[in-house]
Amino acid sequence: MSIDLKTRREFLKLTSSGVSAAALSSLINGNQAWGASKPKLHHAQKAKSVIFLYMSGGVSHVDSFDPKAALKKRHGQPMPVAVERTQFDANGNIFASPWEIGRYGKSGLEMTNMFPKIAERADDLAIVRSMTAKFSEHAQGNFFMHTGFPFLGYPSAGAWVNYGCGSMNPNLPGYVVLQSKRATTPHGGGSIFGNGFLPAVTQGSIFNISGNQAVPNIAPGMLKVEQRRALDFIGGLDRKFAERTAAKDAVMASVENAETAYLMQEAVPELTDISEESEATKELYGVNSSNEHQAEYARQCLMARRLVERGVRFVELSCCSHGIGGGNGGNPWDQHGGLAEGHGKMAEQVDGPIAALLTDLKERGLLEETLVVFTGEFGRTPFSQGGNGRDHNPYGFSLWLSGGGVKGGQTHGATDELGYKAIDQVATVYDLWATVLHQLGIDHEKLTYRWGGRDLRLTDVHGEVWSDLVG
Repeated sequence: MSIDLKTRREFLKLTSSGVSAAALSSLINGNQAWGASKPKLHHAQKAKSVIFLYMSGGVSHVDSFDPKAALKKRHGQPMPVAVERTQFDANGNIFASPWEIGRYGKSGLEMTNMFPKIAERADDLAIVRSMTAKFSEHAQGNFFMHTGFPFLGYPSAGAWVNYGCGSMNPNLPGYVVLQSKRATTPHGGGSIFGNGFLPAVTQGSIFNISGNQAVPNIAPGMLKVEQRRALDFIGGLDRKFAERTAAKDAVMASVENAETAYLMQEAVPELTDISEESEATKELYGVNSSNEHQAEYARQCLMARRLVERGVRFVELSCCSHGIGGGNGGNPWDQHGGLAEGHGKMAEQVDGPIAALLTDLKERGLLEETLVVFTGEFGRTPFSQGGNGRDHNPYGFSLWLSGGGVKGGQTHGATDELGYKAIDQVATVYDLWATVLHQLGIDHEKLTYRWGGRDLRLTDVHGEVWSDLVG
């Protein structure tokens, strides 16, 4: 077979037509070696994969996982302490939660009934109630939560996990971001899923699961046999070139990426075809729910299980916006007004599917090797904004972990009696990722990458493992 192509760039464009640019941008511009195929584990793994349930916009902790009876007692009263500058500085009085406080599970974890189905899984949850962030603006907050830095240029946690743990499935990207018709990228843009200075292949690959093709142009642009011959031909040329250049690793990374692109053409359609799933499983998740927002998120949850089942290291999910109280686009949980309606609809969207995901993972024996993380970029204030909403609160908020060797049915840290500021075992984003990496078999202080004359890491120069949660 003769390959009639004008240039190598033209060939690469042709063979990459079935691949997400985010997953395989280094196919053309690869300038780094990919180390993801070689695990850099420092101790025994308790988790093999991470599912990141990202609640972009900021879930109110005082209305969910850190309930405060004092809010009801002091409803309408001024805050008894000085109020820090908030995002919009339209601060009202103490605002009682619209949801009721209860105790759940054998552990008796205290939370509200905002997430009734997740509450049923209380004994599998480890709730961190003393989280803090350094930024109260969405874009900076999203970057900070994902990368440990508030701006462009640094790798996301998913990229670090992909780099440090290596690939378990050469047919799929190691880091996948799930989106759907109503679920888009959080404020800050696609760079929050980026690789920064790490090898390009480690970055997040966005799968939009609402359409016929999760990855644009995944259908091959040429016959499979022709594609295979073309790959072999150009791969042979690249390997010869690699032996004569100082950038050998970069050239070989491009060869490897081209092969991944080729394999994804069959792996992705098989992954997204849920016809093989039982009707009971589909019903459990709610993929056919009449609530379209819930159905979209349910499909993401089911797809997350299918991805970790196939060896994908890091999967991030995206919420669908209802457009209530400021919760638009990339910030669906951002209810500066209409808290009860907005948070209520958002909770209805994710509650059942997330509970189903935890149940399904556990029944399949996957929860112990899959670490599930639920968080937003910050929490919300205990006082009102606009009468019936809450402003951003980076001074104290909650997240929870489940599976992956984490001890469920317990809490870590605390906020003050109003849920305004963290006061006990104050926790940071660096601690979160130090703990996640620890469960994956990685010492966060040792997972480094030399860049700009410095050994850089996900946790910068900070971070402590939550040892009470992981044993």
